[in-house]
Amino acid sequence: MKSVLIFSAILMVATQFSCSAQTEPTATATAKATPTASTTAVASADGLEWHTDLAKARAISDATKKPIFGFFTGSDWCGWCHRLQANVFAKPAFVEWAKKNVVLLEVDFPRRKQLPQELAQQNASLQQAFQVGGYPTIHLFYAVPDATGQRVNLNGLGSLGYPAGAEPGKEEVKFLADANAILAKGAAGGK
Repeated sequence: MKSVLIFSAILMVATQFSCSAQTEPTATATAKATPTASTTAVASADGLEWHTDLAKARAISDATKKPIFGFFTGSDWCGWCHRLQANVFAKPAFVEWAKKNVVLLEVDFPRRKQLPQELAQQNASLQQAFQVGGYPTIHLFYAVPDATGQRVNLNGLGSLGYPAGAEPGKEEVKFLADANAILAKGAAGGK
């Protein structure tokens, strides 16, 4: 099981961010936007709850024993990300699978809107920790604090992207098969 260590600065940012409970702003908001408690997660029309706050996702992951599904995306510019959302994430099979198996975390890198500074720092730290070089990229992982509570270990289970080679119209089938293989491998290796 691949373990990635994020240093205390990231934990501090995640902890601060958890307390401030901020998600991505609207296109008119700036990095100085005032956080509100009502924006820790975004519920989609299909009932999925996408978090943007790693600390919140980690708390849910700890409570449910489900891994975090980190979706690295460029929400306002990445065509393949939009395609993944339409051809996989919007499908009933994925919705059912996600609710049962993972905690959803969107790690966004928009170009036309500005994220709050804390969120941008958190996302950049996650991008660096997982060495994400392209979008869409999904990492399945557990975020586990070390014994001192000053650092968080990211225990990576595996990564996914757009399901290449999938039968058109059946992309979610290949994606879910690949995701289930990662979860099975992770279960065999332990948390």
